[in-house]
Amino acid sequence: MKIESPYPSSALEPDIHSHRIDNGNGLMCHVLEAGNPGNPCVLLLHGFPELAYSWRKVMLPLARAGFHVLAPDQRGYGRTTGSDNRYDGDVASFRLFNLVRDAMGVLFAFGHAKAASVVGHDFGSAVAAWCAVIRPDVFNSVVLMSAPFAGTPPVPLPDSTAVKATIDHDALAALVPPRKHYQWYYSTPEANANMQHCPQGLMAFLRAYYHHKSADWENNKPYSLQSWSADCLGRLPTYYVMHQAAGMAETVAPEMPGAAFIENHHWLPDRELAIYASEFTRTGFQGGLNWYRCGTDGKDHAELQTFSGLSIDIPSLFIAGASDWGIHQKPGSFELMQGTSCTNMLGCHLIDGAGHWVQQEQPDRVTALLCSFLKGVQSDRIDNSILNKEIKK
Repeated sequence: MKIESPYPSSALEPDIHSHRIDNGNGLMCHVLEAGNPGNPCVLLLHGFPELAYSWRKVMLPLARAGFHVLAPDQRGYGRTTGSDNRYDGDVASFRLFNLVRDAMGVLFAFGHAKAASVVGHDFGSAVAAWCAVIRPDVFNSVVLMSAPFAGTPPVPLPDSTAVKATIDHDALAALVPPRKHYQWYYSTPEANANMQHCPQGLMAFLRAYYHHKSADWENNKPYSLQSWSADCLGRLPTYYVMHQAAGMAETVAPEMPGAAFIENHHWLPDRELAIYASEFTRTGFQGGLNWYRCGTDGKDHAELQTFSGLSIDIPSLFIAGASDWGIHQKPGSFELMQGTSCTNMLGCHLIDGAGHWVQQEQPDRVTALLCSFLKGVQSDRIDNSILNKEIKK
């Protein structure tokens, strides 16, 4: 059902439309749509703390390239309703298996039995990866952005010599200064209020948060970490491995850019940032934070072990900003993705001038890579001048 856009009239191009649809999995989803419904579908899945709106800069170019483009507010976000977003609510409904079911429900609600591709950014990259693992018959290709896919979890066999990647929280706390991992902080009862009701105000919090993780923050110079040791993880910026006594609001506040910088901001001006601030003021962050809790408390792990030993075998692409520490926040994942987890990876691209918000910071470059990949997959001819697989970094 097409609806009036929930955003100000200037927020979206006229050819991007808002819908409310029943996804068949308990949600009434708010979905942004562009392009001809008769064309092959591309499904875009956002991350944290984002919205369908995060895809605004790439939707019309993809539609003009011949695709039907759908971008939902995912479970717990924005104008999508029906999920239990309380801290003490139904956390299990946010596990990855169910998020894949959500994504398929959006696809089916618009009349598509298959998708040309599922594209995911940040936590949406994990959902896209599991769409590719679980239903390669539905999704013809997959694009992962900013968050590498390390593979399906191993089954702990008696003779297994595999070493499980684990975080030693006591060792992090023993660092000087003491540190803690952001995903476990996001799993605490106080995380939502710390961000939603922070002293600096939500608009200022989001400005500092997005700035801190972007290429605009000059200290984002990522490199591969050798292990999961506290010493290695402690080298990550504080938005990933936080000071133990600080919440996220206090973590990003010192990185707030100046007024002149904000006034001339090119990829996220205040009028666009205000969309995020308005939505998260209304909903809070707890719906998105519940996604993290399924990982930190193990709700995901046993179910996903059902797919142990499987890889992503459909055509895949990886895109991230060259200044994005997200590539390396899980040591070894970037290398595993290129080596074993994705057996048909046709390109791995780190874009200069972009940090974590790559499709917003460098939309033209992202759009060029997506269009070349998607058209190549459709015709089985990949333009290697654009999709030149890079050396592992």
